Formats: sequence, structure tokens, C-alpha cells
Amino acid sequence: MAQAAYAPEPAPEPTEPSFDVLRWRDEPWTAQLALDLLPETNGPKVEVLSGSVIVTPHAGYDHQDAELDLGYLLKQAARRAKLWLYLEANVVSGDDLFIPDIVVLRVPGGGRTTMDIRHAVLLGEVVSPGNRRRDVIDRPREYAAAGVPFFLRVDLRNRVPTIALFELIDGEYRPQAAAAAGTTFEMRRPFEFSIDPGDLLGEEAPPEEPSEEREDEPEEPHGEAADGNTGEDG
Repeated sequence: MAQAAYAPEPAPEPTEPSFDVLRWRDEPWTAQLALDLLPETNGPKVEVLSGSVIVTPHAGYDHQDAELDLGYLLKQAARRAKLWLYLEANVVSGDDLFIPDIVVLRVPGGGRTTMDIRHAVLLGEVVSPGNRRRDVIDRPREYAAAGVPFFLRVDLRNRVPTIALFELIDGEYRPQAAAAAGTTFEMRRPFEFSIDPGDLLGEEAPPEEPSEEREDEPEEPHGEAADGNTGEDG
């Protein structure tokens, strides 16, 4: 008797954005598909590169310190130059979706979920220890290929912050300014800004004390009932 051919069950159609779609969708992803099918999140970064979805958890506390403090100061300087700065905003480049740590645009992004990369004047990354190659090599190369005029890199290695600014010249980023903690980082373009990179880190966390696990000792039996004697005659 001939066996019926196996027909796989069709993938469920999502009724609302959900990360469940990552379990069954095996076709190449685009920025628009990710924006349509995946939910907005304040948690991990969800980016799309070369057809693949890349999920990155939040970085450490030093990263958060540097990003927030630098972003606040850069935003004020950018506004004086009639530029708009955002942190971890969606930037679309063709089918790719990037979420740089620092985004400086020629136009405001109010009311928008994404902005096309052609509006970017400067993109910046705070280097994470677990994604060092991505932040130092891959992202600058991808941003340069998209024609972003400036790239800013903040490196916190060994808790000695450094800042470096690169300008796109002949299709490659060339260094324009750099400084380490204890000196002054100063840039003139795309807007004027200066800072001691050492000001970007807060106080170091105290060493963790080993947790003391108390062993629960069995309670000593009390009274005659604990001996099995109820006090009643048999």
C-alpha cells in the first residue's frame, strides 16, 4: 500500500508582532520584514544584516554610563549646529537595519520609527567587549559603504576610555581626532565638541562578597509526641 507523501504543516501566520516568528521563518530577512513582524523592544537590540536577524543583549554598566553621558553632551553640541542626535535609533540601509549607539541626523526623526541612512551625518559605537570585532571593524566598514560622512568610536577597554573620530575620505574612514582619559578630545566637524574621555565612566562597583549559604539544621524533636508516644494508653 502506497504511503501518503508527508506534507509539512505551514508556518503559522502571526496575528501581531512576536519574536516567535524567529523560530519558524527560514527565509532571508529584510529591515522592513523585521519592522513589520518583530515587536518593538527596549531590551536587546534587534538588527538585520545580509538577510540574518542579529539579537544583541544590553551591554554592561560602563557602556550605559558612557553612552548616556556622551549622548547628553553631544546632543547639545549637535543642536547648536542644527543637527539631531538620538541613541540606539533604527537606521535603514537598503535591506539592512542598524541600531547604532549614537545617531546624528541632518533632519529630525520625531514621529518616525526608522530613518534612512542617507540622513545620517555621524554614526557612533561604544565598543562592547563581546562584540569588539563588530564595533571596531564591521560596522565602520558597513557605514562607510553606505556613505556616512563621520564615524565615532568610544572604547572603554580596561576602564580607560578613548574617543576617536573618523571622516569618510575616498570611501574609507580616516582618523581626524583621538584622545584618551586624562586628555582632551576635540573635534571641529561635523560640529564643535570637546571632552575628557575619562569623564564618561562612573565609580567602579565594589567587589562582590561571597554569598553565605546557611545550612538548615534539622530541628530537634520536642516533647513526648516526637518519640512516637502520644501519651494515650494502647
